[in-house]
Amino acid sequence: MKNDLHMKPVIVESPYAAKDLQDTPQFEINLAYMRSCLRDCLLKHEAPFASHAIYTQPGVLVDEIEEDRILGIKAGFAVRKLYTASIFYVDLGMSNGMNWGMKAAEELQKENGHRVEIRTLGLEWTVKYNELLKKFPNRKIWGVTVGI
Repeated sequence: MKNDLHMKPVIVESPYAAKDLQDTPQFEINLAYMRSCLRDCLLKHEAPFASHAIYTQPGVLVDEIEEDRILGIKAGFAVRKLYTASIFYVDLGMSNGMNWGMKAAEELQKENGHRVEIRTLGLEWTVKYNELLKKFPNRKIWGVTVGI
C-alpha cells in the first residue's frame, strides 16, 4: 500500500441497463461488471465514482423511468468536472449513456485537460468476480455468479 492517502478521483463509465429492459441476466452481468470496474480503479489507487452505481439504488431513481434516467445522467455530468478523469470500461461495449458521457468528457478535456481513458478488464474479470463471491458467500448483495 502506498504511504500517502492521496487517490486520484475518477468517473467510471460502464454499461448499466440491458438493451432489452426485461433481460435480467444481461442486467446482472452489467452490475457485476460495474463492480469489477470500481474494484479495478481502487486497485489502481483511484477513487472511483459511478453515478449509475449510486443513483439507481432502491428508493433513489428508477432507470426504467425515462425522466429518472435523464435526471441521473445530468447529475453524473454535473459532478464530472470535479474529477480528474473519466474512465470508460468497454469490455461489454458502449451504451448510449456512455456515448453521452464520452462527449461530455471530451468537452472537459478540451477545456481543462480532463483525462479520458478507455480500459478493458479482459475476459478474466468474470473469474476474478466469481472468486470473490466464493470467498465471501454471505455477501448476497453482491449478486449472482457471472458467466459470459
